[in-house]
Amino acid sequence: MGKKGGSKGGGGAKAKGSGDSDQPKEKKGGTAVKVRHILCEKHSKSMEALEALQNGGKFNEVAAKYSEDKARSGGDLGWMTRGSMVGPFQDAAFALPKSTVANPNYVQVKTKFGYHIIMVEDKK
Repeated sequence: MGKKGGSKGGGGAKAKGSGDSDQPKEKKGGTAVKVRHILCEKHSKSMEALEALQNGGKFNEVAAKYSEDKARSGGDLGWMTRGSMVGPFQDAAFALPKSTVANPNYVQVKTKFGYHIIMVEDKK
């Protein structure tokens, strides 16, 4: 009879199923990110920027010095929605946790535009 209690474990599986229904809510809640990036055409320059960040540089200051695109004002791209970014950039942006320019969580990705170092300031 103790094994019948195991069927409650099946109820646990249902609970997991209801956890799955939370996932669309996450997607719905995560349709835009406020993102900054540093874009470098050459890998060597992006590595210099990464080193500056690892040595405690503020993301916006490193972006102003190293980024080679129009977002030179601290790398701020503003709010970007799903579908408005190239694949690897978008995947990385939505996977990153929120952080600040003074203490950024960042990742480097390569796209057809070059090497991006990305951080996310906010999500909605």
